[in-house]
Amino acid sequence: MTARDRILNAVRAGLPTPRATPDAIAAEARALLDAPEARRPALAAPGLADSFCAKAAALGTTVARLPDLAALPEAVRGYLADHGLSATLALQPAPSLAVLDWSGIERHSAIAPDEPVALGLARWGIAESGSLVIHSGPDTPILLSFLPLHHIVVLHEDRLLPHLEDYAARTAGEAPPRNAILITGPSGTTDIEGSYVRGAHGPGFLHVILIAPEARPAD
Repeated sequence: MTARDRILNAVRAGLPTPRATPDAIAAEARALLDAPEARRPALAAPGLADSFCAKAAALGTTVARLPDLAALPEAVRGYLADHGLSATLALQPAPSLAVLDWSGIERHSAIAPDEPVALGLARWGIAESGSLVIHSGPDTPILLSFLPLHHIVVLHEDRLLPHLEDYAARTAGEAPPRNAILITGPSGTTDIEGSYVRGAHGPGFLHVILIAPEARPAD
């Protein structure tokens, strides 16, 4: 008897007798999908926003919370000043951002390879992991999420979802974007001699600004 035969015989011996039918296997698979809340991990805090903030902070993401979108430019001015950055940034050409009062901040939509700061909108946030979901589109240049050293992302609290699979369920009937990006914390690596390096494959600083639900403008 060859080694292969011994292995296969051992596998056969371990199979249940009688073997499960295809219908029985399908029923077991369906049972695994029942009561998903009993199988999914608990969130870090009772509320979606608090859970998102806790998980994001644990990953090195900084988070600020604002009462409305009109307060965004002033918060960005504060961020730039706190980090010793010049008052200039690459701004996503989204209508909801363009109408804000950006006086004192130089904006441009084209992003350079060595862009210091960029600001854009997240489509969804995942409370379980503190992650952001960004879809590319006509007014969402994808390099905005990869090239800047400081990436500032605006997330409306009513776009928070508990778990990643909730995002998949929400978008199941939509046409898929050309690019969908899942961002979980700032970029970093310990590949070289075990030393942590920020910004190895993307932004070294990730700053999320949460906007209160009642402040979200109509789509």
